[in-house]
Amino acid sequence: MAYEINNYSVRITLKAAADLSGSQYCFVKLDSNGNAALCSAATDKPLGVLQNQPIAGKEASILVEGGTKLKASAAVSIGASLGTTTTGTAVTLVQGTDTTKYVVGTALTAAGGANELITALVSCASASRAS
Repeated sequence: MAYEINNYSVRITLKAAADLSGSQYCFVKLDSNGNAALCSAATDKPLGVLQNQPIAGKEASILVEGGTKLKASAAVSIGASLGTTTTGTAVTLVQGTDTTKYVVGTALTAAGGANELITALVSCASASRAS
C-alpha cells in the first residue's frame, strides 16, 4: 500500500497549464510559460510530482524532493529507478540502457500493474540521465 512521507519535502506551487484534475501523483514538467504541465514524453525532465488536482489556471502543488505517492505505468519492483512516461506515470528505468531518459526517483513499494499507487523517493531538482 502506498503512503506519504511527511518529515522532509520540498514543494512548490505553480499555475496549472491545463486541466490536471485527473493527474494527481503523476510527473509534471515546467512549460515554456513557467506553468506546470503533465509530462508528455518519456524524455521529458520532470519538475516533480503533482500533489493535488487543479484545473487550468489554478494552483498546482508539486513535490520536487522527498517521499510521495506516485502512479505507476506498469509493474514496479521495490528499489527500481524511476522516470516518466508519455502520460506522466512512473516507469522503471535501466541505468546504462535508458540513456535519453531522466532518473528522478526510487520505488519504496511495489506495483503489480498500471495505475497502482506506489511510494517513491523523488529528487527532481537534480535529475540526471540514466547513463
